[in-house]
Amino acid sequence: QVQLVESGGGLVQAGDSLRLSCAASGRTLSRYTMAWFRQAPGKEREFVAYFSWSGGIRYNSDPVKGRFTISREDAKNTVYLQMDSLKPEDTAVYYCAATSRPGPAQIVKAYEYWGQGTQVTVSA
Repeated sequence: QVQLVESGGGLVQAGDSLRLSCAASGRTLSRYTMAWFRQAPGKEREFVAYFSWSGGIRYNSDPVKGRFTISREDAKNTVYLQMDSLKPEDTAVYYCAATSRPGPAQIVKAYEYWGQGTQVTVSA
């Protein structure tokens, strides 16, 4: 079992930055693909970015291109999402997820473990 706890969310203004953290316990993350998803009110959960155990990185380009950066520190069992130039449309609950399964890593059903989420609210 892997337990994931997100932190770092909050209320910010458009143009500000936030850094989300996801701390894992129960297993070491070195063999897991880690991802961030987000879910806005009334919308489906949306892929943001993943960082595979083999070092591959992918972003959901259109919404976050050039503004968000995913990173991981396996020694600390932690994954980060640096979010810059935030926009009101980035407002959502952000979830951390982990999977050891092979296959496409940008879809919700690929992930075995989820955190509880952290709220990010961006005011205009």
